[in-house]
Amino acid sequence: MTRVAAVDCGTNSIRLLVADADPETGELVDLDRRMTIVRLGQGVDRTGRLAPEALERTFAACREYAAAVKEYGAQRLRFVATSASRDAENRDEFVRGVLDILGVEPEVITGDQEAEFSFTGATKELEGRADLAKPFLVVDIGGGSTEFVVGDDRVRAARSVDVGCVRMTERHLVVDGKVTDPPTAGQIAAMRADIEAALDLAERTVPLREAHTLVGLAGSVTTVAAIALGLDAYDSTKIHHARIGLDRVRSISDDLLRATHEQRAAHPAMHPGRVDVIAAGALVLLAIMERIGAQEVVVSEHDILDGIAWSIA
Repeated sequence: MTRVAAVDCGTNSIRLLVADADPETGELVDLDRRMTIVRLGQGVDRTGRLAPEALERTFAACREYAAAVKEYGAQRLRFVATSASRDAENRDEFVRGVLDILGVEPEVITGDQEAEFSFTGATKELEGRADLAKPFLVVDIGGGSTEFVVGDDRVRAARSVDVGCVRMTERHLVVDGKVTDPPTAGQIAAMRADIEAALDLAERTVPLREAHTLVGLAGSVTTVAAIALGLDAYDSTKIHHARIGLDRVRSISDDLLRATHEQRAAHPAMHPGRVDVIAAGALVLLAIMERIGAQEVVVSEHDILDGIAWSIA
């Protein structure tokens, strides 16, 4: 067993996994798995830069993670940064800060690399499941981008497009610095059109409709699953590998888009940092399912973070 630590820094959240990995058996045993909403991508779509307050929130989380990595004595650490830090003009400031705190340089990976990590993390434990037909379509709906990966035993095609819950919210639902509460029909239509255009782009290189099993990753998908399951609190053990039908996803998406901030926040499994962006994330999931004709989504709590851990195991 090799003790590894993986950090995934996205547009909306930063996450840590410390685990013991056994490459021979394919077993990954969690020791510490945590997530912090830092909104690193705050305003990036508009300004092209990482905001000072967003950087400080991220660095504060990194200090906590550094303490955990030291406590568990991880032998290897890999820090992967995704959409927001790819886009930002001042990403060197971000790189220097992470290096100072954690002792490793963040790897600002490409969308294709991000997709491959997501596929490995999500499907490694689905191998051999007779009830889940291949090929898989793994969809990772992040804050700034969404990754699409089709594969069976290996990745066949992958594409990242700039459609995520934070980016869609900021681009279509924010007026005068505030999220419209609830969105207007025109705002929703514009957001849906943007998502559909991104799906057209993804389909140029990824055969989305050839997949037999849709696997959904990341906070927008897991939060929709928590609502669908009627959980009194967020419970990853119940959410992991839950299967949520298309009609239920459509109903939840419609409800979230009609709801006020207070109504969305009232869901007991809702993380406070997702209240303002969950409606956009749910709409992205719904649009994908309708585009490919998926009757259900298999929800996975294992994703890019697990893929990063396997890459250094």
